Amino acid sequence: MSEKYPGYDVLSKRNSPSWNEQTRRVIDARLAIDPTAHRFFTDEEWPLVCAICARIIPQPPSPAATVPLGAMLDEKLFHDQRDGYRDARLPPQRDAWRRALQAIEAQARDSHGRSFSQLDGVEQDRLLQAIQHGQPAHPAWAGMPPALFFTNRLLHDIVSAYYAHPLAWNQIGFGGPASPRGYVRMDFDRRDSWEAAAAQPGQEQQARRENSRVGSG
Repeated sequence: MSEKYPGYDVLSKRNSPSWNEQTRRVIDARLAIDPTAHRFFTDEEWPLVCAICARIIPQPPSPAATVPLGAMLDEKLFHDQRDGYRDARLPPQRDAWRRALQAIEAQARDSHGRSFSQLDGVEQDRLLQAIQHGQPAHPAWAGMPPALFFTNRLLHDIVSAYYAHPLAWNQIGFGGPASPRGYVRMDFDRRDSWEAAAAQPGQEQQARRENSRVGSG
């Protein structure tokens, strides 16, 4: 559980009026994602994808506390779930990811003689930072702007996947879709009883007690 929202577990709302059956089905599907499964990425691409995800959003070592970022990204691309818009300087998302992974791997092997997934954390971060700033532009990018891919696809897709998962909701005190209950107290510094209580200094136990009741009714 998050230190910011002690005792808060968004899944305690599952059978409360906060969520309807459609919401439960969507969230159950996300929780059922196999973190090792991949249908879009190849076996060769998969270690690279997982390594990139781990550098963008480092997570606890415990599988129970880890959002399956690589698998969620794989699901998005396998089903070709698009954003409804695209920068014309980038190819469609599936093509963009395929080309970028080839380029990242090529840069890693040219610079270090090893696969990206075999580099240490510092080396991986430096390579990703170079891509973020568009330097160097390896020929394997084939005209696709590295910095633009980093911002509009790599960062966007990985961070969006993270914050679409209930484990991340616990970290930020988010209650998930407010359907059908909605919210009542809409003014500043007001909170409905089914919303998470943030812990103020010295008031952690009070927040814990309040958060234990978020799914009670």
